[in-house]
Amino acid sequence: MARQRLASAHRLKRMNAEGPAAPQSAARTGAMVDCGWGRLIFAQTFASDADLPAVLRGESAQSRDIAFYVRDPQVAIACAPQEVFLDPSLTWRLDLATYRPARRARRGFHIRRLTSRADAEAINAIYAEHGMVPIPEDFFWARRDARVVTLLVAEDDQTGAVIGTAMGVDHARAFDDPTRGASLWSLGVSARTAHPGVGEALVRRMAELFQTRGAAYMDLSVLHDNAPACALYEKLGFRRITAFALKRRNTINQPLFIGQMPEAGLNPYARIIVDEARRRGIGVTILDTEAGIFRLTQGGRSILCRESLSELTSAVALSICDDKRVTRRIVGAAGLRLPEQLTVDCPRARRDFLARHKSLVVKPARGEQGKGVAVGLTDPADVERAVEAARQHCPDVLVEACFTGTDLRVLVIGDEVVAAAIRKPASVTGDGVTPLRQLAEAQSRRRAAATGGESRIPMDDETERCLAAQGLTWDSIPQAAQEVTLRRTANLHTGGTIVDVTDILNPALRDAALAAARSIGIPVTGIDLMVKDPALPDHVFIEANERPGLANHEPRPTAEKFIDLLFPLTIAPLQKEPHDRSAPDRPAPGGPAPD
Repeated sequence: MARQRLASAHRLKRMNAEGPAAPQSAARTGAMVDCGWGRLIFAQTFASDADLPAVLRGESAQSRDIAFYVRDPQVAIACAPQEVFLDPSLTWRLDLATYRPARRARRGFHIRRLTSRADAEAINAIYAEHGMVPIPEDFFWARRDARVVTLLVAEDDQTGAVIGTAMGVDHARAFDDPTRGASLWSLGVSARTAHPGVGEALVRRMAELFQTRGAAYMDLSVLHDNAPACALYEKLGFRRITAFALKRRNTINQPLFIGQMPEAGLNPYARIIVDEARRRGIGVTILDTEAGIFRLTQGGRSILCRESLSELTSAVALSICDDKRVTRRIVGAAGLRLPEQLTVDCPRARRDFLARHKSLVVKPARGEQGKGVAVGLTDPADVERAVEAARQHCPDVLVEACFTGTDLRVLVIGDEVVAAAIRKPASVTGDGVTPLRQLAEAQSRRRAAATGGESRIPMDDETERCLAAQGLTWDSIPQAAQEVTLRRTANLHTGGTIVDVTDILNPALRDAALAAARSIGIPVTGIDLMVKDPALPDHVFIEANERPGLANHEPRPTAEKFIDLLFPLTIAPLQKEPHDRSAPDRPAPGGPAPD
């Protein structure tokens, strides 16, 4: 019996090395599968690759088709060189005859099939995080063939939130594939999850599902420059094979066939605005890629921007936001609630202030991105150390009473609240095996990958102080499902994550944000409030950000509202067409940095 299995494995290895077989009488010809984000076209089932351009012309405006296993891509491209292009992705194959499941199961989350509309919404939210093409809601219930397409989700055991997803396609059921193949697509892990190993668990579960069905192999395609994803697949036993894919040329995947555009190096906060401007036919000139500075021009109107900071924001408003002391005085005069502040700069006054309030916040009077900010200080020595650390960023330091609650960012554009989100400090979830340092490093990589390198978890004194307050060190091994907070501040640049609460925002909080923006006289701002609950009115004002990150609030129409403000003549009743920002086109696996 063992000898028979070995011979079968050798035959499979030879067959797999040759790639998918050409159409045979047992297989259906012209096969393709609707995957929601587009059609997966099995090129090996067509009589000639010259037929593929005509098929790809059938791609709908809101989808992205892929012709996979193309034998002679040069033939297809020669037939329609202005319409199709060779996708620069790599194909990896897992031989299921020799694949072995992981010895240790991941804890804190579990993998299951999609079962509800809430799952579908969560999947599209994860796709939006990573610029992947969304799936129409009716696909999940009307057009999805469960025998051919399988959708898996990873669910957090404690919160019930969907934190990852993957799609599998069974080739045998799709077109009677004689090689008994399968493939994995649209792997995505939420950048907000603190659990390690979600991506790996999804890939393994899909492999095991196809293994039980008798599939011989599972393939996947990933962009050539996604090194973290390739490292994961190699770790799991995948090997590179030669398999080509063709796609249709369109504005979304344009960078893949004409090279990098000038805005390719922009961070997500600038790029989201540039993409919306180009969609409306507004001219874009990149002046400084690293700083995110660009000029938008239409007709005789020209506006200089640095991300969401534009010429419409006056120098006076900018200076008010820049100095937190001035901001407090301005918004305080407008009637906003403020945390009590210490006005005397000496250790004894700070000790007395701490004794009265029990917990303090220390921050530089001028600064951004949470640098030099320490929250929840309860020891006089920690307060003094925090003051010295804050002075490294600004000579003037603010000491305030700590308002226990949740960090809320309210985005105001043109006297309208466009989005609101709870900002959560960086945290990780233990698995009972991995040390804290490794968990934090993995989470930091995931956050960096999801934000274009903008969000990372600092391994500094503030992080160590936060761990020490929980009785932990970098070498500690948290128990399975134990959540460990790494920072007290919730800034996205220090690894924080956000949860949209726009729909439940209390009117009192909405009014407070608008009042703060009006008092400063700023057209675009992120108002930070500390709240007990976003659905309740209790709050205190923290600060105003003159350059809020619009990309952090997707899929809320932040960039659209920003361009509406800058170029109101581009607002047309019928202009708002459904679109996606999957630039470049990414229905294939990749997403965040896998664990």
